[in-house]
Amino acid sequence: MKKIKYLRVRCRQTGRFLTKYLRWMRKLNPFHYLSRLDRYIMVKFIGTYIYSIALIISIAIVFDVNENLSKFSSYGAPLKAIVFDYYANFVPYFANLFSPLFVFIAVIFFTSKLAGNSEIIAMLAAGVSFKQLLKPYLLSAALIAVVNFYLGSNVIPHGTVVRQDFEAKYKNNTKTLSASNVQLMVGPGVIAYIQNYDNRTKTGYGFSLDKFENKKLVSHMTATTIRYDSISDTRYHWKANNYKIRKLKGLREEITSGTVIDTLIQMEPMDLVFSKGQQETLTSSELWQYINKQTERGSSNVVQYEVEYHKRIATSFASFILTIIGASLSSRKRKGGMGLYLGIGLALSFTYILLQTVSSTFAINADTPPMLAAWIPNILYLFIAYFCYRQAPN
Repeated sequence: MKKIKYLRVRCRQTGRFLTKYLRWMRKLNPFHYLSRLDRYIMVKFIGTYIYSIALIISIAIVFDVNENLSKFSSYGAPLKAIVFDYYANFVPYFANLFSPLFVFIAVIFFTSKLAGNSEIIAMLAAGVSFKQLLKPYLLSAALIAVVNFYLGSNVIPHGTVVRQDFEAKYKNNTKTLSASNVQLMVGPGVIAYIQNYDNRTKTGYGFSLDKFENKKLVSHMTATTIRYDSISDTRYHWKANNYKIRKLKGLREEITSGTVIDTLIQMEPMDLVFSKGQQETLTSSELWQYINKQTERGSSNVVQYEVEYHKRIATSFASFILTIIGASLSSRKRKGGMGLYLGIGLALSFTYILLQTVSSTFAINADTPPMLAAWIPNILYLFIAYFCYRQAPN
């Protein structure tokens, strides 16, 4: 009997502990804070978003195949490369690029359908304010924005490298592979010069490296050729052939020469050859490092990189703004269905993308600050979102 009583006490204590533990775990579950209505709207939102991406990207692939099939045939592109190198990276790139458009279409489409079925009216009549109704919309937009930012900053740039290499080889053959008369600062008071550079062999011809201290030349190195060691474990590893180093010490001069020498020079092939769309092949951390490095060198060819860096952040925030506009426009039940407001939504989203492109062009070709150029569409559409929210049913 004592053993039975002891077991009962232990079972009760264990039950109380598990109950407290499960309550604590339940608080950590994010779905615990979502009502059934929130989950219903989020499933509708994300499902329609994925459906719109699949539909529009499928149409885009059909048009792209029709336009480029003759080019692929003329350049002899293999089917495996077309599918896995080009279209496998084409789909995520354009899906992420036009994500604000897909968000807008999804919100307009399913919210208009809810309003047409009088579901929005029922929610508002049940005491749910429009502000509360926007909660699942904004949570869904936040989820989409985080995923898009991660993909656009860390994953898609690697695929863009493969896609651009495919395009250069089998589509337009316009990739820049050489440069001439390149001069850049590779360190404080250190100037490098390459007469001709071939990016295919990573080799520069007619190389010189000058080091200055207090505006006086203290070292001058020349080499017939210099080649980047792409298989080295360290960055900035170059091999100079037929080199000569002159060190100036007052009126004395010390000369060293040889056949081959390994040296570390703070430059890489991507610093010497600039290709169109090169900024899209760098992750956000690589972009930031590249911008800082080029700014320290005094290079003026960093504007498009700064625009790309800030645009990735601004595009993610666009999901919130366009979600508010879309929900505000389509939440009222109207005669004639959702056709008019779907058209208004598409017009606004395309205007946003156009404005984003125009502001980026102004930043590159004019004196507009890159950060301001990337955020101009969001700032303007934030006022539109506020106006639409004030006009929404409550």
